[in-house]
Amino acid sequence: MTKSALIVRGGWDGHQPVEATEMFLPFLEANGYQVAIHESPEVYADAATMDSVDLIVQCMTMSTIEKDQLEGLRTAVAAGSGLAGWHGGIADSYRASDGYLQLIGGQFAHHPAVHPEERTGEQSDYYTPHRIDIAPEAADHPITTGIESFDLVTEQYWVLHDQLIDVLATTTLPKRDFDEWEKPHVNPAIWTRRWGRGRVFVSTPGHRVEVLENPNVRTMIERGMLWASR
Repeated sequence: MTKSALIVRGGWDGHQPVEATEMFLPFLEANGYQVAIHESPEVYADAATMDSVDLIVQCMTMSTIEKDQLEGLRTAVAAGSGLAGWHGGIADSYRASDGYLQLIGGQFAHHPAVHPEERTGEQSDYYTPHRIDIAPEAADHPITTGIESFDLVTEQYWVLHDQLIDVLATTTLPKRDFDEWEKPHVNPAIWTRRWGRGRVFVSTPGHRVEVLENPNVRTMIERGMLWASR
């Protein structure tokens, strides 16, 4: 039976929304999805389209969303459509929309930079070594089963979040001599969320294609899309 997937991509080009989403097209098609691609959230306001979507994959960093578009997205997820994404494409979208932030359950706030003397003004200023720790209680979850904690050198997300997300993996932001905050703190790195009859999946790792190619990151995102799908 063919399923319907909707990819919504765009926003800041630094997150490679086209290249990143194209990576997952073969996987979705191999799993029976007919995929439609849109370059803006305008499609969310199309009730006929949204009523038939089993999975929404969003890769839209920052940008804006109109009231009718947001209502369409929230309605679709509450009715059973899955919503999945990674990094800024889902956790740093539509900053001015409180309704979107409530739907996702977590919002990017910061990514620590390297030492001031090492900064060059490039994206790599924010590539820091850190660990993604799989939560013990998530050892048997279908998204994380068989995956052990692993290390990355990329952006490490500081996330503002609520208590209604189910955290599958965390990352601990350190307190270094030049940081303003007072102590290390743990942040969700991979989480899921129930919304009405729908499911939401978020991976904060996924800054660019080279991070998405990490076998652990890619596997969890692929599993997360299938888990979230209607």
